[in-house]
Amino acid sequence: MGIKTYNPYTPSRRNMTGSDFSEITKKTPEKSLLTSVKKNAGRNNQGKITVRHRGGGVKRKYRIIDFKRNSKDGIPAKVIGIEYDPNRTANIALICYADGVKAYILAPAGLKDGMEVMSGPEAEVRVGNCLPLANIPVGTQVHNIELHAGKGGQMVRSAGMAAQLMAKEGKYATLRLPSGEMRMVPINCRATVGYGSSADGKRRKIRNAASSVRRDANGADQLPRNRRCCRQRRSQSGKHR
Repeated sequence: MGIKTYNPYTPSRRNMTGSDFSEITKKTPEKSLLTSVKKNAGRNNQGKITVRHRGGGVKRKYRIIDFKRNSKDGIPAKVIGIEYDPNRTANIALICYADGVKAYILAPAGLKDGMEVMSGPEAEVRVGNCLPLANIPVGTQVHNIELHAGKGGQMVRSAGMAAQLMAKEGKYATLRLPSGEMRMVPINCRATVGYGSSADGKRRKIRNAASSVRRDANGADQLPRNRRCCRQRRSQSGKHR
């Protein structure tokens, strides 16, 4: 995904950049793989606010992602389209198996429409394929990694992230995570070859400093305490003048 610039018709627009979404090939989601998300707005079962500054925002549907990828072992699937997912930083891919079943998976970088992916121990070591760590060569970059076999991928699922398989010994495989941590994972756990898509998203520049200020449900600025005090002192000094 590339980065686009804007015409500087205001000073704050001069250095602003955004994603061009060139990887996105499908705009409407698959209805059978959507579900609603109930928003609690920071309230508990009594309706009382227990977590502040929650609420509002645009409505969004949750895309049901197949993090396990163990129900269709050995069956090839064709990539129908790459979609934007508002619930995560990485893009997702809609795939259709040879038996007609559709599913969403995390889209690794380099996955295109029409490509074939497969899961299972007999799958090739290729971008988008999901197989046990025991069948992946040392040095390969992987993402969507399981911590417990059959539970589904839990680690390294963000945009542009990848872990490197460093060693395999006995019942465990050693992975180097994006943080630099060396972690041992059961060797029968599955991982997807490649790294997360939309890696350029973190290179975007915001419009101005105000864009990074957190706001509450009513639109009021949620500044740190020291900045709030400074703003109050300025307003009070202006009144005395």
